[in-house]
Amino acid sequence: MAVLKVIEVLANSDKGWEDAAKQAVAQASKSVKNIKSVYINEQSATVKDGKMDNYRVNVKITFEIK
Repeated sequence: MAVLKVIEVLANSDKGWEDAAKQAVAQASKSVKNIKSVYINEQSATVKDGKMDNYRVNVKITFEIK
């Protein structure tokens, strides 16, 4: 039986939500091992001059504890 833990991570990107999620996983993987999945919990963006300029995600990252 595996024991899993979930952490919540906030990340942003000027390229898009997918890139923000990738950055969240990349940053978390520097200190967390055995990441199994990521769940996009929430998405938002800021708007500047009528255009979206900063994409934000709130993700839940699941990893196995050994």
